Amino acid sequence: MLTRKQYELLMYIQERLAATGVSPSFEEMKEALNLKSKSGIHRLITGLEERGFIRRLPHRARALEIVRLPENAESAGLGSKSGFSPKVISNEEYAPPLPAEYTDGVESIPLPLYGKIAAGTPIEALRDQTNAVDIPASMLGGGDHYALEVEGDSMVDAGIIEGDTVVIQRCDNAETGAIIVALIDENEVTLKRLRRKGDSIALEPANTSYETRIFGPDRVKVQGRLIGLLRRY
Repeated sequence: MLTRKQYELLMYIQERLAATGVSPSFEEMKEALNLKSKSGIHRLITGLEERGFIRRLPHRARALEIVRLPENAESAGLGSKSGFSPKVISNEEYAPPLPAEYTDGVESIPLPLYGKIAAGTPIEALRDQTNAVDIPASMLGGGDHYALEVEGDSMVDAGIIEGDTVVIQRCDNAETGAIIVALIDENEVTLKRLRRKGDSIALEPANTSYETRIFGPDRVKVQGRLIGLLRRY
């Protein structure tokens, strides 16, 4: 499901491509969506790319390609998936109204805050439905997500410090080099960088004061991977 801003940006890019053959600049997209900075556009484009709606063409400036439109775009008067000829949408006003399934896409989404990530406590034991934290919707991709409060300094050299709130995408597998939530021996949870060495799994800290721990493949379960971080000053 797309957020409202992702949907608006997708249709704006499609309208400009159909009218001029050139995708709009980041500045034009920022103004069209009434965003304060281009970093918000970067996040929206990344979200659309991850969901398979657009593709960035390499070695070309301002080169975005529409891969597909939402299934209900044609019925909403916003173009067909085959011809890509949307109804013109001005910078000042987006019409017709967005389909109902996309009006739920708000600027922020509440995620369950499971508490502090600490050794000896499985993630499921941390679940507390009474605590939640608002996360920018553009930060999230597909799938299930949750948040954790960081305790300790084992990942400080990766820019993760005590008190940070990390956003985790729930998964049971991750590529080597990813920072993951790992469940060790069914009773210890830790946030570390994943390294695979043959049949072994290494959980690598980002602090020289801590040692890398190496386990057999049956001793470690991936419970999620880090996709974002929030910090209060």
